[in-house]
Amino acid sequence: MMKKAPLRSLLGGAAGNLVEWFDWYVYSAFSIYFSKTFFPGQDQTAQFLATSGIFWVGFLMRPIGGWLLGRIGDRYGRRTALAWSVALMGGGSLLLAAIPGYDRINIGAPILLVVARIIQGLSLGGEYGAAATYLSEIAPPGRRGLWSSFQYVTLYGGQLLALAFLLGLQASGVGDAALSAWGWRLAFVVGAALALGVYLLRRGIDETPDFAQEKAPERRAGGIAELWFNHRRAVLIAFGLAVGSNVAFYTYTTYMQKYLVVTSGLTKPLASQICAAATIAAILIQPVLGALSDRIGRKPLLYWFGIGGIVGTVPLMTAIGRTHDPLVALALVLTALVILSGATATNAIVKAELFPPHIRVLGVGLPYAISQSVFGGSAETVALSLKQAGHESYYFWYVTAMIGVALVATIAMRESRQA
Repeated sequence: MMKKAPLRSLLGGAAGNLVEWFDWYVYSAFSIYFSKTFFPGQDQTAQFLATSGIFWVGFLMRPIGGWLLGRIGDRYGRRTALAWSVALMGGGSLLLAAIPGYDRINIGAPILLVVARIIQGLSLGGEYGAAATYLSEIAPPGRRGLWSSFQYVTLYGGQLLALAFLLGLQASGVGDAALSAWGWRLAFVVGAALALGVYLLRRGIDETPDFAQEKAPERRAGGIAELWFNHRRAVLIAFGLAVGSNVAFYTYTTYMQKYLVVTSGLTKPLASQICAAATIAAILIQPVLGALSDRIGRKPLLYWFGIGGIVGTVPLMTAIGRTHDPLVALALVLTALVILSGATATNAIVKAELFPPHIRVLGVGLPYAISQSVFGGSAETVALSLKQAGHESYYFWYVTAMIGVALVATIAMRESRQA
């Protein structure tokens, strides 16, 4: 199947993932401007806390999306699940762009904000499992680590595009007042338009060989019961790995922009520039480490993340919060992302290799989505709550503990790379 249009298939899985994450991260990147539109009359930290709380609501829907699109992907095909995923994301972005402010519809504004994030949460809950499975299954033998690393290349890329869009508006002379009034809405309109384009692309990509070779009875099998009773060890390992990488990822990406503003005292544009530069470096290292995992295995890179994250999180976060030098802040954030890349570069392929094809989309997506909803999505809220309570450093130890969970899962798993 793949031989017909390999480039289109790769673009459908990878570029589609990029657009999904652009739409998702636009919320975080622009929340520093639209938070007062929905939550007026509060101080800046309280506004950030309210919008990050709704950011978490989207995560709470991810397990449902992981189950729903996981079953669709395992029964009706990876291509079908991918098309549904990006369609939901585009619809959520369009709704976000159109929501009136609190000054016009009062409590209706934050309610509609929640509804839009619920739709997007359903989308991303299924996107991860479908995209990870698709990329791993279309990859040539011996190159699965490299090809699957493009999931986080595009994931980081989506975040980078969101930041680049924000930086472009800032650089064009659009001031804070205009960004708060209408600039953030433009970002969601662009996201919805991109999602439409990717939907059309994904409708035409080839199905993966693994799914095409399955028989009908195998496709009807699966579900949560089989996943738990027949693949419990794999589920727990996938969940444990995701807990550590998710908390660390959202700490050093989505929360970092706010951390640089409210703790380090840097300006909003400067914080955006630092995060963008660090993200570019993270994108470049993903394929390198993905290809390395094809040679030396997945576990050595996971150990790099687990041990490095446990040792480095507290000193890195402390140093970032104390510095006022943007170059020093960039170097520290980049160091954290290099450590994190041991997990992100292997994230998709490790989980895909844990499960058989007939239950792979659900097996990859559901444990990941649950860990996202409980731990990843709450990272910003936990961090900002502890800061508001005067115990910001407690959060650094929390991140360290979650990375420790991932290290335990790494020790428990068998090497998944196939010779």
